[in-house]
Amino acid sequence: MAAVEAEKKAEEEEEVKAVKGGELLFCGATAWETIGRRKGLDGNLVSPTRLRPLIGINICFVASGSASCHCVALDVDGRCYTWGRNEKGQLGHGDRIQRDRPTVVSGLSRHKVIGAGAGRSHTVVVTEDGDSLAFGWNKHGQLGTGSAKNEVEGSPVRCLVSEVRNTACGADFTVWLTSVEGASIVTAGLPQYGQLGHGTDNEYNTKDSSVRLAYEAQPRPKAISSLAGETIVKVACGTNHTVAADKNGYVYTWGFGGYGRLGHREQKDEWVPRRVDVFTKHNVLPPDAVVSAGSVNSSCTAGGGQLYMWGKIKNTGDDWMYPKPLMDLSGWHLRCMDSGGMHHFVGADRSCISWGHAQSGELGYGPNAQKSSAVPKKVDILEGIHVIGVACGFAHSMVIVERTDIGDRLEQLDVYDGKASIEANEEPQSNTVVPKKAKKGSENPKKRKNSKDVSESEDDGESSNDDSDEDEGQLNGQAENKRQQNAKGRGKTTGKSTSEKKGSSRGRGRPPSAKKSSESTPAKSGKRGRPRKT
Repeated sequence: MAAVEAEKKAEEEEEVKAVKGGELLFCGATAWETIGRRKGLDGNLVSPTRLRPLIGINICFVASGSASCHCVALDVDGRCYTWGRNEKGQLGHGDRIQRDRPTVVSGLSRHKVIGAGAGRSHTVVVTEDGDSLAFGWNKHGQLGTGSAKNEVEGSPVRCLVSEVRNTACGADFTVWLTSVEGASIVTAGLPQYGQLGHGTDNEYNTKDSSVRLAYEAQPRPKAISSLAGETIVKVACGTNHTVAADKNGYVYTWGFGGYGRLGHREQKDEWVPRRVDVFTKHNVLPPDAVVSAGSVNSSCTAGGGQLYMWGKIKNTGDDWMYPKPLMDLSGWHLRCMDSGGMHHFVGADRSCISWGHAQSGELGYGPNAQKSSAVPKKVDILEGIHVIGVACGFAHSMVIVERTDIGDRLEQLDVYDGKASIEANEEPQSNTVVPKKAKKGSENPKKRKNSKDVSESEDDGESSNDDSDEDEGQLNGQAENKRQQNAKGRGKTTGKSTSEKKGSSRGRGRPPSAKKSSESTPAKSGKRGRPRKT
């Protein structure tokens, strides 16, 4: 009976989200063209801020990703808004012009969009009719169109999947959940770490006489055969790994295993879904469970709503090689959660809680509070407000809050107008905003010479003079960790990989600024530590 009641409650909450919607608030970096590439940037929104074009618009869903520098928002009428970095056409407007203001994707005007996912440089949406469309970078076939010939699709194109219920995106791959019997989970894109779940990384030599390796793209969506007998109902993607839960409450993970983010007590890469043994027998996930994946960690709620996390949880200390309960949030009812680069956002009861390593105000604590927090801490300005949904990106966060029973509290929040080269009508339906053109530059950091990283080092056809920020190196795949593993994928179990010691190339660990542990930052408000219910 308890399971039935929980399932009904989950369905009711989903229905409320879809019908009512709420106000979208944003915090974090807004200098889209330079995020992760340069330090000391201006334009960070350190408190939850309203976006001028979306004021009064009923937003019901938001999406971003641990490697994403762009945002997606859906309203209750099925319109899709995108903004942020657009160097690969990931905003879907048919060009590569950066948008600082949320803008309707006109190419989706004939569809009612109900779900979306965002990768490093691509976006995938799901329509009410069960179709899926995608736009952005397609070099690895992550758009699922059946071909990787066109490396960039600036406007929405149809994915070769049907009866789609939901979607999620990793950095360069996509996962769809469908209603097709025996094919409830389908994947396409870059298979480098086994994150597609098909038992291979499609590795090959670029030339017969060369040791340089590449990874064959998989542009045609393919069902994961090892899960053909299971019905997958929830999925989340990190940069290079996947977490999924089936209707029976079992959890599966696969992909890149560094830092223990797969929860199997080892750092071995998994090329096919492997069940996490902690969530079996008497600790399976309830129907209303929350599943989330960050760049180097994973999390979900299990029995009694307890939040479990595993992987690299903090910049200091040991990694969690298997799921452990986060006791700071015991007793809270978590409705929604998302993880970004190294930060997390949670909507629970009538509070909004965030924590993690942050440099751009993405935790929303405000100008007079600490930037980072090693333990969950309430976002004070949102206390007492019901949170409908959250989404975390590379250096930003989005929160949807209900407008009812909060009086004029929204009016007290800051409003962000965004930058535009020509002031235009700001009504989002008109889609007439003429934004400021982005600086030319590569989406990814400098090319690596290492043979194991050909597919990632060749990610961009354009050359870039921008040195990637240490944080982006951490998120975009720990190449050194991969290099340390032998042919069987075995790695050290200490979690102390080369990526944490050397600040070189794509797999770099924490930035120099992280040496000042967030735990040593004194709390000015006296509210640090475990959030307490009021």
